[in-house]
Amino acid sequence: MRALQEYRRDVERTHAAGRATEHSYRPALRTLVEALAGGGASALNEPARIACGAPDFIVERSGVPVGHIECKDIGVDLDRAEASAQLLRYRDGLPNLILTDYLEFRRYANGAPRETARLGRIDASGAFAPDGGGAARVAALF
Repeated sequence: MRALQEYRRDVERTHAAGRATEHSYRPALRTLVEALAGGGASALNEPARIACGAPDFIVERSGVPVGHIECKDIGVDLDRAEASAQLLRYRDGLPNLILTDYLEFRRYANGAPRETARLGRIDASGAFAPDGGGAARVAALF
């Protein structure tokens, strides 16, 4: 859970600076994924294009791909992103995919939605509002 606490702190700090883009949060996500996935796992940002497109991350364990992650900026409507042509291609072409806005994580297996977990939300004032039990659900999702 320490990895999730550090991740949340990094995301909050980056967001609070007021100049972040979707790409600004990726170093924190990479660190989180590698911590949660355990030994031998690596998360590569901006991997080479594959048949279905160019997902933002590939996650590998001992050099074997185990999943992909597609990131959207904090506040992007994930329901709309989920219905986009891009995500439909990824869901059709990738056996294990996570869609995230860095706070909510949606996992798909063989194209089908499997689980969703959320650390929290950014409220109207720009402050992070945690979801009770969200950290444990995010850890379990990974």
